[in-house]
Amino acid sequence: MENSTEVTQFILLGLTSAPDLQVPLLIMFTLIYFINVSGNLGMVILALWDCRLHTPMYFFLGNLSLVDFCYSSAVTPTVMAGLLIGDKLISYNACVAQMFFFVAFATVENFLLAAMAYDRYAAVCKPLHYTTTMTTSVCACLAIGCYVCGFLNASIHIGETFSLSFCKSNVVHHFFCDVPAVMALSCSDRHVNELVLVYVASFNVSFALLVILISYLFIFITILKMHSAAGYQKALSTCVSHLTAVSIFYGTVTFMYLQPSSSHSMDTDKMASVFYTMVIPMLNPVVYSLRNKEVKSAFKKVVEKARLSLGL
Repeated sequence: MENSTEVTQFILLGLTSAPDLQVPLLIMFTLIYFINVSGNLGMVILALWDCRLHTPMYFFLGNLSLVDFCYSSAVTPTVMAGLLIGDKLISYNACVAQMFFFVAFATVENFLLAAMAYDRYAAVCKPLHYTTTMTTSVCACLAIGCYVCGFLNASIHIGETFSLSFCKSNVVHHFFCDVPAVMALSCSDRHVNELVLVYVASFNVSFALLVILISYLFIFITILKMHSAAGYQKALSTCVSHLTAVSIFYGTVTFMYLQPSSSHSMDTDKMASVFYTMVIPMLNPVVYSLRNKEVKSAFKKVVEKARLSLGL
C-alpha cells in the first residue's frame, strides 16, 4: 500500500500458503473447535445444572471453561473461514474487536488460574476453614476481579496498538490479529508502545505466577506433612491437573509476549499461538474435568435423563 494511505483493512496470511495443507488443517481445526465448544460449554452447563457441583472449585472451573470458549471463539472461526473460502481479509474494526476479546479473555484466564491456585491452597492447607474462607461473596469478588483486570488490560493494549499509524503494509504475518503481529506493521515509532506491552504483560503474568507459586509452596509443605495416603494422593492429583494447565499456558504466553516484537519469528509465533488459542482451551476440560468422578457422575445423570425423555 502507498505510504500516504491509511490502512482500512488487513490481510491475514494464515498458518500456511501450501494448497495441500488447507483441507487437512481445516478438518483438524474443525475437530479441535468442536471438542472445545462441546467440552467447555458442557462443563458450564454441568456446573450450573448439578447442585453437587455448586462449590468454589467448580465455580472457577465453570468460569475457566466459559473463558476458554470465548477466547478460542474470537480466533478459531476466522481461521476456519480463511481455510474454507480463502477469505483472508479482515476489516480494521473487526481486527480491533478480535484483538480486544482475545486479549481480554486470555488475561481473565491468567488471573483465574491464580484464583484457582488460592482456592486449592484453602482446600488443602485450611480444610476446616474452607467453607468460611471461600464463601460465595469471596468467589464472586475474585471472579469479577479477574474479568475487570482482563477487560482493563485489553483496553490498554488496544489503545497502545491502534494509536499507532499503519500506512506501509496491511499484511499481518499471522492467522489472527495478535498484538505483536499487528504492531510490527506500524510505520510510526513504536518503542514506547512495545515497552508498555512488555511491562503490562510482565506484571500480569508475574503477579498471577507469584500467587500460584506461593499457594503451591504452602500446598506442597502441607502435602509432605500428611500421614494419610488417600489424602496425599487426592491433594497431589489436584495439584498435578492445575500445574499441567499452568505450565502450558504460561509457557506459551511468556514465549510470545515477554520479548520485543523485533525478536519475534512470525513462523515460530504461529506454531506457539496454535497451542494457546486452540489446543489449550480444548485440553482444559480434559485435564480438569474428565478425570473427576463428580463430573463424570453428573454427565452420566444428564445422559440418562436425556435417554429417558427420548424414550430410548
